Amino acid sequence: MAAGPEPGTGTVAGPGTPPAVPAGRPGVAVLVKRVDLRPSVDPLSGDLVHDPHGGLSAADKAAVELALRLGERHGTGVLAVSAGDRSADTVLRQALEAGAVAAVRVDLPPDAPSAVVARALAPVLAGVAWVCCGDYSLDRGSGSVPAFVAGELAVAQALGAAAVDLGGDGPITVERRLDGGRREVLAVEAPAVVSVESGVVSLRRPPLAAALAARRAEVTVVPAGPHQPAAEARTRPYRPRPRVLDGPDPALPARDRLVALSGALVSHDPPRIVRADAEQAADELLAFLAARGYLADPAAAPATDPAAAPATGPVTDRVTAPAGPDHAPED
Repeated sequence: MAAGPEPGTGTVAGPGTPPAVPAGRPGVAVLVKRVDLRPSVDPLSGDLVHDPHGGLSAADKAAVELALRLGERHGTGVLAVSAGDRSADTVLRQALEAGAVAAVRVDLPPDAPSAVVARALAPVLAGVAWVCCGDYSLDRGSGSVPAFVAGELAVAQALGAAAVDLGGDGPITVERRLDGGRREVLAVEAPAVVSVESGVVSLRRPPLAAALAARRAEVTVVPAGPHQPAAEARTRPYRPRPRVLDGPDPALPARDRLVALSGALVSHDPPRIVRADAEQAADELLAFLAARGYLADPAAAPATDPAAAPATGPVTDRVTAPAGPDHAPED
């Protein structure tokens, strides 16, 4: 009798080679990821100490169970897929224990960006009717991989499902959480990507024979193709584009140009308070913006009737509503 592969080993496929799966390609796939279930922090250095016994998150376990139920509903097998290094074989074997018929690992660094992971997983998932996955992983928690996968496959997506009803042979019913305590109910048809929360379903307990067989099952390793590094995202507060002003006369001496740029010798209108009704206040504000160049067309600012103006003087810097019982005048 030929001995099977040793635990932790797998078959390596060349770049672009489709994964070796049983005859009759599974119509359901589940995406899993190895995460640290009990990470710790070194008290002296402050470094993160990875959990040597990591495994499937609760959301990924629910995804595996949902994939198995979809496979039973449609009479097809389940393909377990993961992206990562050799440590990801652990969670693939957990899926094999539960009932998956094949396992494929895309060889990628564990910290690869979500877009790169989805692009590498797409060739393995091509032609699969249903792709199940957890709503987010425990290490990064972005929940963006399912959306990227749906985009790469050009299929429908139902993300963050709080409840799933498989029903009969028609579309499945997915219930999603919305802001404000509301819910959204979707009728999802294949092909589609469905991500689920941890409490949707509970993963079945595998029998001992399946657990022992999964230890010697082959894990097909597919090298990831070349990819462009993702551009580093920069997050900063919004700053409006500055206005373009005419510079001083280049023929002036340097001192005079500095004085002109600083505005030290330019007279400014002092601020004043204008009490007016809504229409007059709007006219004053438009005139103020037009005088300072904030309006593209100064002629667009309606002229204020001098006779109706409550006060005369330079353009205002502040405008307030009429004083009344509920409106005290400003100081």
